[in-house]
Amino acid sequence: MERMPYVAALPDSLQNELFDFIQIFLAEKNVEGCTGFAITDEIRVIIACQACILLLNRPTSMYRKLRTVLVYESLYFAEQETYNEGGLVSLSHQTRAGESWDLGVVILVWEEVLRGYRHQHDGYNVVIHEFAHQLDQENKAADGLPFLDNPDMYARWQEVFSEHYARLLRDVKRGRKTVLDDYGATNPAEFFAVASESFFEESIKLKKRHPDLYAVLQEYYQQDPAQYWDDARM
Repeated sequence: MERMPYVAALPDSLQNELFDFIQIFLAEKNVEGCTGFAITDEIRVIIACQACILLLNRPTSMYRKLRTVLVYESLYFAEQETYNEGGLVSLSHQTRAGESWDLGVVILVWEEVLRGYRHQHDGYNVVIHEFAHQLDQENKAADGLPFLDNPDMYARWQEVFSEHYARLLRDVKRGRKTVLDDYGATNPAEFFAVASESFFEESIKLKKRHPDLYAVLQEYYQQDPAQYWDDARM
């Protein structure tokens, strides 16, 4: 796991905690291949490691709703329901890189997991994204507001996330590129997942361009990845 850049940048105490969490994750969660994709120990550990990064240094229930991680080898098709103004439902098939269900299932695509594993500063990590959704869904609704250990955080969270979500909507509408992926403008739940990806993968840029958002995520995740990356360069 030391080959993972973010793991290597972590302080020793958090590395040790991560290794313990990986063991618990692998003991409690099933990782299963889909459509004949064979799951190896390496696949299980890489997924567990990236999922557990979100839990470090704070109280955790180890994704209490989660039971199974389903893994496809490559992009898969999923049905998508859409409604028109008259209320009629139509079905379409969309390619997916991952999904998070509130019924105890996360779906991942191995090729996309490897992309996040190998490219640590591109702001894209499907494991972090989908497991951020799992944290969001622990608070019942997937609305971009996970359960916060400190009740005093809720007002600040709502203020900062509403401001930066609205800002991303404006930037996307105007075609401006930002440190946050455009997909975060889909809805508040996707904004939280995308912001979590940026927090861990583009920490220094996020802290510089969105300091308030970085500070709220830092308080929530109880980590300071921008500082870890800086220290690792020294």
